[in-house]
Formats: sequence, structure tokens, C-alpha cells
Amino acid sequence: GTGKTLLAKAVATECNTTFFNISASTIVSKWRGDSEKLVRVLFELARYHAPSTIFLDELDSVMSQRGTISGGEHEGSRRMKTELLVQMDGLARSDDLVFVLAASNLPWELDSAMLRRLEKRILVDLPSKEARRVMIQHWLPPLSNSGGVELRTDLEYSLLGQETDGYSGSDIKLVCKEAAMRPVRKIFDALENHQPGNSNLPTIRLDTITTADFLDVMAHTKPSAKNLSQKYTAWQREFESV
Repeated sequence: GTGKTLLAKAVATECNTTFFNISASTIVSKWRGDSEKLVRVLFELARYHAPSTIFLDELDSVMSQRGTISGGEHEGSRRMKTELLVQMDGLARSDDLVFVLAASNLPWELDSAMLRRLEKRILVDLPSKEARRVMIQHWLPPLSNSGGVELRTDLEYSLLGQETDGYSGSDIKLVCKEAAMRPVRKIFDALENHQPGNSNLPTIRLDTITTADFLDVMAHTKPSAKNLSQKYTAWQREFESV
């Protein structure tokens, strides 16, 4: 949740290349021989539409270390991995303008042969205090108007940027969405408690979201990657190549 996929799309856009966004479900098939065929077709398409960028998302689910799966690795999985490595080798020996990008949340599970072919390895770290402050201000501005409904906030953005240490971009977005839903839930509760015989409906007005509301949501929404931060840093020190 640190923006790796968005960075890949930005690279393809800035370089004005055809972008292939590939996930594990795209190239993994239960039918024998289909996965390696899909990999082959993918690279052929990339060459045809060159210059192009192939982005392999969640690479660890496709290229985990061979021979480490309990119960033995399926032959189809091994063949698909081998085909992917062969195709990447083919790019290195040709003049085709095809750029391969990959992202992984578990880089220590990647096959060593794949790591060798990924010449540049960069850690996309958790956002800084200033970046977190800007994200919160983006998702919860002082005044927003959607569908004719005004939502106001009274937030100490600098304080919240400090308090969200260890939160990823997607974590912060989730906290902001939950905080924005608080005034809406209060209205739902008021409507549910409204007596059927009473013709006077409660006034529909969204309460202002405060810093206390945001901190209360944080108490119930823990960061998803904070415990792995040290492991990412250790892996970066050992394998980083920029």
C-alpha cells in the first residue's frame, strides 16, 4: 500500500510506452501448459507493441523460491517460472524496447534466479511525516462537497501526520474513509431510532469531523505493514541495487 503500482504506471506514462499490468491470476492457469503459453504470448505482444512496459504485480505469488513449497511444487508452476525466466533472458539479448517492472510485498520469498534478472531493486518505503500530512489533507480537506452534501473537518493535520507513523498510504486512506463515515452513521442511527408515527424527520446534517474522531478511528485501525518495516530495511541493505 505504498504506491508501487501507481509508480509503475507513472513510469510507463512518462516514457510513453504501452503498459501491460499483469497479476498472478492473469498468467496462472489450471490447464496444463497454458501458463507458459500465456507468458510467451505476453512477451510477444510486448515486443509487437514496443516500446512497452510489462509490470508484474505481486511477483512473489508467481516467482517464489523453487523447491520450497511443502508437498512438492507442481510441474506446471515450475515450467511457468522457467518460461518467464527464459523470456526475460531473451529481452536482454534483443534490441526490443521492452522494459520489465515488478513489485513484491514479500521480496525475501522471490526465487534467486529472478532476483538476478531484476537488476535494479528499490525499496518503496512507508510515507514520511510530511507525506502522511498531505495525504490526510487530500482525503479529508477542511471542506468537501460531494453530491450536494457538505462535509467539514476541523483537523490538526501536523499532529495527525505525526501520529500516523508506520501507516502506509492505503492504511491512511482507509482511516480517512472510516472517519468520513462517522457523521453518516450518526444520521443512520437517528433515522433508525425515528418513531414511525412521528412525521417530523430528524434534520439531516453531517457533523464536523474532529481530530478526536480521527484518533479514535486510528485506535481501531492498526497499520498493516509496521511489523515488517525492519525486515524490509534488512532486505534492502542486503539486496538493494539502485
